[in-house]
Amino acid sequence: MAARSVAAKRKPHRKHGSTIAKLFNNPKVAFAVALLLADAAIVALIIAYIPYTKIDWDAYMSQVSGFLEGERDYGNLKGDTGPLVYPAGFLYVYSAIQYVTGGQVFPAQILFGILYIVNLGIVLAIYVKTNAVPWWALSLLSLSKRVHSIFVLRLFNDCFAMTFLHAALLLLLQQKWHLGLIIFSAAVSIKMNVLLYAPPLLIIMLQAMDVFGVISALAGAALVQILLGLPFLLTHPMAYLSNAFNLGRVFIHFWSVNFKFVPEEIFVSRQFAIALLVAHLGLLIAFAHFKWCRQVGGLPSLLRLRISDLCSFSSRKFYSISSTLKSIRTEYIATTMFVGNFIGIICARSLHYQFYSWYFYSLPYLLWKTSFPTFIRLILFAVVELCWNVYPSNIYSSGLLLAAHLVILGGLWTSSAGNPYVDNAKHDGSTIKAKSR
Repeated sequence: MAARSVAAKRKPHRKHGSTIAKLFNNPKVAFAVALLLADAAIVALIIAYIPYTKIDWDAYMSQVSGFLEGERDYGNLKGDTGPLVYPAGFLYVYSAIQYVTGGQVFPAQILFGILYIVNLGIVLAIYVKTNAVPWWALSLLSLSKRVHSIFVLRLFNDCFAMTFLHAALLLLLQQKWHLGLIIFSAAVSIKMNVLLYAPPLLIIMLQAMDVFGVISALAGAALVQILLGLPFLLTHPMAYLSNAFNLGRVFIHFWSVNFKFVPEEIFVSRQFAIALLVAHLGLLIAFAHFKWCRQVGGLPSLLRLRISDLCSFSSRKFYSISSTLKSIRTEYIATTMFVGNFIGIICARSLHYQFYSWYFYSLPYLLWKTSFPTFIRLILFAVVELCWNVYPSNIYSSGLLLAAHLVILGGLWTSSAGNPYVDNAKHDGSTIKAKSR
């Protein structure tokens, strides 16, 4: 009997071990691990031998120091580059960095080198899980000179924001909507660019859950923002909201990587900003209706189905509020999120050099979602990388970058929409409607 008991206890361990062995027998996983190790060595060499150039580090440390000294008025948190324009999560992250590194650059570079590898590991996990690109194309994720620089030679807060975003996406691929939204909100609290992912994320959630599940997940995300911003909301709320969530900032024309070919007087004009906003919203609606919601009859049909949830509120039980109605394909989730963000990138009035990290890690994925031949995909990848390494940007590099972006977007538009649901037969529009009731 004792022997049987010992054997029973060991059985789950053997099963777990066999699962790990099976995972590493996957050639794509083995290549991803090897790529991760090789890139770690490259990062170490960059830190050791490439000179660091200060850009925003001193400003970050000044802003953090003011916060740690008790300042709660966002209008008074300033640095070399001006007032603080990031939400409160930024202050907590860089306060921790200052504590660990003593505000010194070299230990901070080591920390960011570790962050680079962690982020790359998460991204590789996303690629392996979605199985959207061939194994050898994973190497493209390690080939950006600019992204290596952004992480370990510039120490931008974009690095933390995107690492949190990728972690949230990995959770979403596992259908962990509420936890994924919490991590997503944490990413937003570091830098607002993460909100470019919000429209496609909302579409996915409306397809995955009833309206009450969506509301509860969004409430969790909102609670994160409130808790992180509470010290400022309780003391100087307007200063915090106007500085940390300023959607009307006008960037300097010189630093624009994507619209340098636009004359400066047009670039800074309100009309140009409105035109880009209209283009952004138009493209999102078009993709949502004709691509992302095609299986449920388009965007209006999806919205009607979810509105019906609200109409039947009185007949619902509390425990069903966060019920998940459908299982969404991992490839659909990643594709929708990456495409939605890419649309925002194309329509952004100004992309600075560190903003490349906002979408670089999705670039191979997006290219392989088009129907272009492989050599065209590689040429487009090389063109985008080349444009981001021209300093300062000029009318030719920015025009070429926009052209490459539009070609990729055109390829995404003409590609197959794909079915969002795991089981095609069980998730047609009529089934969704029946379940929503």
